[in-house]
Amino acid sequence: MKSSGWLGLDGASISSAVAAAGPYLLCAVALVVLLQQLSYLRKKGPLPGPTFVVPFLGTALPMILNPTRFWDRQAALARASGLGVSANFLVGRFIVFIRSTELSHKVFANVRPDAFHLIGHPFVKRLFGDHNLIYMFDEQHKDLRRRIAPNFTPRALSTYVAVQQRIIINHLQKWLDHASASTSQPIALRLLCRDLNLETSQTVFAGPYLTASARQQFNRDYNLFNVGLMAIPFDLPGFAFRRARLAVSRLVRTLSGCVAQSKERMRTGAEPTCLVDFWMQDTLREIEEAAASGAQPPPESGDVEIGGHLFDFLFAAQDASTSSLLWAVTLLDAHPDVLARVRAEVAAVLGTPGWSGQPITAEQLREMWYTEAVAREVVRFRPPATMVPHIAGEAFPLTDWYTVPKGAIVFPSAYESSFQGFAAAELFDPDRFFSEDREVQKRHFLAFGAGPHQCVGQRYAINHLVLFIALFTSLVDFRRHRTPGCDDIAYVPTIVPKDDCLVHLAKRTCDRISPSSSSSR
Repeated sequence: MKSSGWLGLDGASISSAVAAAGPYLLCAVALVVLLQQLSYLRKKGPLPGPTFVVPFLGTALPMILNPTRFWDRQAALARASGLGVSANFLVGRFIVFIRSTELSHKVFANVRPDAFHLIGHPFVKRLFGDHNLIYMFDEQHKDLRRRIAPNFTPRALSTYVAVQQRIIINHLQKWLDHASASTSQPIALRLLCRDLNLETSQTVFAGPYLTASARQQFNRDYNLFNVGLMAIPFDLPGFAFRRARLAVSRLVRTLSGCVAQSKERMRTGAEPTCLVDFWMQDTLREIEEAAASGAQPPPESGDVEIGGHLFDFLFAAQDASTSSLLWAVTLLDAHPDVLARVRAEVAAVLGTPGWSGQPITAEQLREMWYTEAVAREVVRFRPPATMVPHIAGEAFPLTDWYTVPKGAIVFPSAYESSFQGFAAAELFDPDRFFSEDREVQKRHFLAFGAGPHQCVGQRYAINHLVLFIALFTSLVDFRRHRTPGCDDIAYVPTIVPKDDCLVHLAKRTCDRISPSSSSSR
């Protein structure tokens, strides 16, 4: 008896059916490709950009393989055309790159349901979920920012300064111990700065509520998250993006537990020691007032909700600070005159040639005018998050000749704005923050965003960078291990020096240094 194939069909019948259907399948695929191409060209309109894009993927592979070259190309197209805007296609999504500062401000100023939605990363909703501070609008967003404000008062920032410098000093000592064990070999600072910032973020944000084992798991999960940010967004088992999404869920659960512990501690009347304590101290007061009046608890006051927002803070602070610390070292090495002035100012403020071991107070930090100007110039010259992605919730008339189509991902470039408006913008010059027009600074300094979603923690971020610069230059003699292209930009996902900032380090012998001395390298 002749055996039958699948569903009673033999192999020959299946092959015949496939062969007969082949031309129709090819036609269907060709039609889909054609329609996608026509849709792209219609959305692109007059904007410069590729005339043909690979179906579905678009230019995703070139972007992932060499993001620096990809975004430089988009900026070059926007600049050469004189329009300040260019277009492309990534993983099924039409994108608009904005170089023009004026048009970037137009996006930042129109974050609302019927215009632009801040997303922070092209596929961040699939990583973070729908509930996130950056997705909020209007009164809901204003109310949450109001209740976050106690986290960044002068009192709170002073508490964080003590924590930040303690961790910075501990890590600098580890770096020096490592360098002394191998004096001839340079040290790559990128991962070391990442570890410094991760411990700082964990301790400032979650304080005593993260155990040692929780911190270890936290570090592993955050690394998975970072890898997933740079991967193709395939949410399937075995792919980096899926591992990142699951890691975010675990991170939020961990932080939610910290919120619950903080609430219990703040109910006892204890003094706040970290950001979540300041937040919960104020939140508990609002909860009690609502209960006394018979009203519902304030929105966004649950453990899981606040845990999610804590992760938002970590995401905003962690890699951005790592980027800035690395560029600070790189740029100070390249500008010994700036380094000498920083060391002189720190010595004058502290009253010693170098750091004496006494904690730097918040008041002393505010007296370091030039060092803060250096920090701001580092962030201007190399803004960590070069772009701030938004999505067009509705079609939006960006100019009188171009309307951004609904669903397009729009990339205002903080990096490109940093090199517009300022005098000799291509030069690293901290003095510009004393001499140049403040309106120019405000208009083109977009590293912390602008409009209603401007970064709420920018004072904390600047304090951290100023503290690092003050302590690093006081305690450490350093020299970049220079190789061709070492200072080129690499995306990881924020920008860092291409060589991961290779340096030679040695302990600085402050007893032979006067406040007016130059670099002792």
